Amino acid sequence: MSELNVLLRGKALLSEPLLNKGLAFSEAERDAFGLRGLLPRNVETLEEQIDAALSFLDSLSTPLARHVRLREIQDSNETLFYAILERDLERCLPLIYTPTVGEACQKFSQIWQKPRGLFLTYPERDRMEELLADPSLDDVRVIVVTDGERILGLGDQGAGGMGIPIGKLSIYTAAAGIAPEQTLPIMLDTGTNNPELRANPEYIGWKHERVRGAEYDAFIEQFVSAVQKRWPDIILHWEDFAGPNAAPILERYQERLCCFNDDIQGTAAVTTGAILAANHARKGRLRDHTVVMLGSGSAGVGVARLMYRVMRDEGASEEEARGRFYMLDKDGLLTTNRTDLDDGQKLFARSDWQDPATDFETVVKRVRPSILIGVSGVAGLFSEAIVRDMAQHCERPIIFPLSNPTSHSEATPADLMTWTDGRALVSTGSPFPPLKRDGKTHRIDQTNNAYIFPGLSLGIRASGATRATEGMFMAAARGLAAISPLKDDPDGNLLPPVTEMRRVAFAVAEAVASQARKDGVCPHAAEGDLREKIESFIWKPEYRAYRKG
Repeated sequence: MSELNVLLRGKALLSEPLLNKGLAFSEAERDAFGLRGLLPRNVETLEEQIDAALSFLDSLSTPLARHVRLREIQDSNETLFYAILERDLERCLPLIYTPTVGEACQKFSQIWQKPRGLFLTYPERDRMEELLADPSLDDVRVIVVTDGERILGLGDQGAGGMGIPIGKLSIYTAAAGIAPEQTLPIMLDTGTNNPELRANPEYIGWKHERVRGAEYDAFIEQFVSAVQKRWPDIILHWEDFAGPNAAPILERYQERLCCFNDDIQGTAAVTTGAILAANHARKGRLRDHTVVMLGSGSAGVGVARLMYRVMRDEGASEEEARGRFYMLDKDGLLTTNRTDLDDGQKLFARSDWQDPATDFETVVKRVRPSILIGVSGVAGLFSEAIVRDMAQHCERPIIFPLSNPTSHSEATPADLMTWTDGRALVSTGSPFPPLKRDGKTHRIDQTNNAYIFPGLSLGIRASGATRATEGMFMAAARGLAAISPLKDDPDGNLLPPVTEMRRVAFAVAEAVASQARKDGVCPHAAEGDLREKIESFIWKPEYRAYRKG
């Protein structure tokens, strides 16, 4: 590996997380960069630093304490942080993201220590271009942005929602090798409607009710325009926007720049990929399933739309494909006689429902679904009676309680397997411990968007795509299904283990890049080996030798 020219020295070098090596600076580097006296005498290797960091994590008593420690390492030495994740992503993923990131967002004002990313606040909206112009951001290629209004299942966390973009971008680097300096987390602080936050003297955000309506729309437009001007080829990832804003924002901007909403499209792709994996194992078609979806917000509609697209691709008519879905919200089944539905919900509203009862239990009993998906945000809604009724009519019921964090899951895997006599194909939204059945230990699949968005963006970068098309998300789902362990082992999992996230990201990237070329959204893409192109974009957490610049 070639040497790196470095201009910083002394404390300035040690304060730059992208360059700091801690005790791994060599004797020669300590002399060359004025580090004598600033560092203890010992010189360590990166492997020794990883060992020490993981040992200290084990000594901490709570997941939040481990989350804070990992964030401290990230803010001081990014190479070490990502080397730790590369060594043990299975242990670290629940700490840097769900479920621990939910608590971290709730306590963000108390644990925030060092700047990371940008807080773009409504009162400072006229300075947006100035704030984005920082030369240190010249190499940014991927932005994750939130306004903090709908954080996981926890609601409005205001500025504390910044924990989500930070966590997501950590996964971009850990799973897909997107270089850390090419990522930027952004918090759009338009106030908060959480009265506890506004009344909290420690709250670090703008203590004001949320800006709504035309003022909010203008602020989002100002942000997108400034981003486009600063980075014309950016990948913009919308995250955890509330339902009334999420889909309209995506629809407004998806043809203007390369952007996607992970809650809508990423969730759809990973869910569809896991279901396609189940179908491959059974040699079945998605169009032959009956789907009951509990939760019909932007995530639920996004999942249904992509599954509908796959059914149409399998040859189902528009009417036949729509007829396979029964979607419910807190008021019951979506029907055409309801006046409170948005455009996405109307696509799946039933016109043929005659029963006056539209509750969840009644729907399951009547339609006998083979797929049950929960995106309700409410724990325990998949009751024993409902699941047992479903299992009576389906040999291998596919049941996905996807709400997170863990405390909001519609059911636990242990209960689902008990109620179906071990026949269910289960995947959850948050991590659960392995189950023991029939003397064997079974890993619980987690339908985590991390199986999709890192590879998606890697594929976009490798292909030079200027848009994220629906076809690319369908390709991502199929790319994920193609490497399902269940294909080769009838007792295998639907999804690969977290330890294989790099392999997953590469497979998804290949599928997405290939589809992008087919969809004609990468006009400047050079022909050639996609694998070689993808590999050229992958950053690895390794220390380089420094020389004085």
